[in-house]
Amino acid sequence: MSMPPIAAAADRLPTAKLKLPPGFNIEVYASGMANARSLREGDKGTVFVGSRLVDKVYAITSKDGKRSVKVLASGLYRPNGLAFHKGTLYIAELSKISKIENVEDKLDNPPKPTMIYDDLPKDEAHGWKFIGIGPDNKLYVPIGQPGNNVLPSDKHAQIRRMNLDGSGVEVVALGVRNTVGFDWNPVNKQLYFTDNGRDWASEDIPEDELNRVTKTGEHFGAPFCHQGNFSDPEFGWGRSCKEFTAPVGLMGPHTAVLGMRFYTGDMFPKTYKNTIFVARHGSWNKSKKEGGDVIAVRLSKDGTVKSIEPFITGFLEENKYIGRPVDVQQMKDGSLLVSDDWNGAVYRITYGKQKTAAK
Repeated sequence: MSMPPIAAAADRLPTAKLKLPPGFNIEVYASGMANARSLREGDKGTVFVGSRLVDKVYAITSKDGKRSVKVLASGLYRPNGLAFHKGTLYIAELSKISKIENVEDKLDNPPKPTMIYDDLPKDEAHGWKFIGIGPDNKLYVPIGQPGNNVLPSDKHAQIRRMNLDGSGVEVVALGVRNTVGFDWNPVNKQLYFTDNGRDWASEDIPEDELNRVTKTGEHFGAPFCHQGNFSDPEFGWGRSCKEFTAPVGLMGPHTAVLGMRFYTGDMFPKTYKNTIFVARHGSWNKSKKEGGDVIAVRLSKDGTVKSIEPFITGFLEENKYIGRPVDVQQMKDGSLLVSDDWNGAVYRITYGKQKTAAK
């Protein structure tokens, strides 16, 4: 189930086939970026796009209503993870994190990224990174399990955080199989993350997870317990699921939940305030594919999942993908961007009458 690391031509993109709730519009924001994955917006409106199968980080700029795409950095190894903070872009490759300072002033002649941290394993399995900068101004980086279902070393299956210069590293969460998306709840600043469940136990078990960190060092179960109540056939012996922190919500079996963001903007109806938009990349080894969509996850007052609604569907047609969502990024104007690594494109979702579609 590999995808071509070649971007689809703009006129071949599937926007006309995608369905959204009434009042929402979807358009192509930018295309031609092979394997477009993680998204971040800079202070001056540049959109940065990471990739996993190619060696590039892209920058999308807008001028006089026209958008253009340029390669910001190349020759990188799996530069999937991006974070932006106070003018600096952080780039996470398979085994190191670098930065480009004042990046938006240097788009025409970008310098090579400067490495800040490289104490990361080099495993290919679940080795690509998603990174983010928390309300504590620290950089968070996950290290996935180095295989489908393995007893991890003390350097794997975790989320670490560090100062922005790579110092002061500590482990925040354990038992994390493979998270490729996280964000902080705007109400109470708690870290929420998606986590991909193990393969080859069954087509319908375990479900992927949405988890919440309430204290440093919590263990979320992998590889001993999955979905909060499914004891692993191989590693669950002698362990109880009660030992571990259960997910706050289940995201479907093998749906490949990836990027997620809390929506804090004002463009969408008020009912979407603080809703989590989650990109589900879609299953690769399930006979009837699931996911391949963007869902809206609403939380109850206690922080657990209250409801899950479809938000963007249509990427899955007759059990085949015509696109695969990876990440979501809220823009300053309240619109939402969605990346699609299958087509090498980014879409923009707006709400209401199309007055400023060219913006």
